[in-house]
Amino acid sequence: MATIEDVAKLAGLSRTTVSRVINDQPYVTDEKRQRIIQAMNDLGYVPNSSARRLRSQKTETIAVLLPRLTNPFFGNLIEAMEEKASEWGYQVIVCQTHDSKKKEMDYLQLLKTKQVDGVIMASLVNDWEDVKPFLECGPIVFCNEYMDESSISMIHMDHKQAAYEATIHLLEQGCTHISYVSGGPESHLSKKRKEGFTEALSEYGLSFQEDLAIDWAIDVSDGQKFFHMIKDELPHVDGVFTGSDEVAAGLIYEATSSSNWVIPDDLAVVGFDNQMISLLMVPSVTTIEQPVKQMADKTVEVLIQQLLHPGALAPNRYVYPHQLLVRNSTKRKKLSIQ
Repeated sequence: MATIEDVAKLAGLSRTTVSRVINDQPYVTDEKRQRIIQAMNDLGYVPNSSARRLRSQKTETIAVLLPRLTNPFFGNLIEAMEEKASEWGYQVIVCQTHDSKKKEMDYLQLLKTKQVDGVIMASLVNDWEDVKPFLECGPIVFCNEYMDESSISMIHMDHKQAAYEATIHLLEQGCTHISYVSGGPESHLSKKRKEGFTEALSEYGLSFQEDLAIDWAIDVSDGQKFFHMIKDELPHVDGVFTGSDEVAAGLIYEATSSSNWVIPDDLAVVGFDNQMISLLMVPSVTTIEQPVKQMADKTVEVLIQQLLHPGALAPNRYVYPHQLLVRNSTKRKKLSIQ
């Protein structure tokens, strides 16, 4: 088994220099660092990570808080984050909150008890004032989720604008009774989407109707249930804005398979996140696409830079562009004939 002395000999450098590289310490030129890394690779040398962590008092672990991993958006986000974090020598642990305030606070204790070096919050259900004290224990970064009054770095798209554009599209298709479907009323992100939805209605002289809104719809089965609510209780609804492609897919499947409704002429449907299911559905689902990988990469980079330079970097905000992808679930034939 190769030793640190073997690496130093092959690289032609001192044991001290090799140790500095292994422990991510400064004062080593890029040229020497690359020679040492190459020597380690050639020899198959693996540093003793446990000893290194004890010396540095670091876990080299990042916690990512999210609602549920079964949502493909968060699955893709985590995959990209893990890949990026590994490039920096960090590992990622996934903490599913299921939109529970208690679980969210429990997972933040990992930062307080030094079980993780930093936290990425991809969702937020607690008030910022309850989360803020944990910054004394380590860095926290928002990704996807955001809160205007917070004092940390945020990486996200403009969910208010995205919801506004999607709703305007439904209105342009002739929809006048649009149902608003969200994954939960607690999230700041959900509130921003609702603001965009309401603003679009206002421009067309319409107001938000509480009786057409539904919360806690998160998957295909919820979409199926919601269709029957529309059919039995809200037959005047002619358009639906959903916060999830899964919900949109369930709604469309149930409408076309159990009741022979024509989508979008009987009901125009918009999803969110551009998941694979949005393309596989018949008709395909109009949706909002966000740049998941770019957001994930930037989030990990921002957090690790804060870990490497504690207290030296000011909070920043990175707003990424989104795209409304218009597909067949909203393209009304009767409008195209006119």
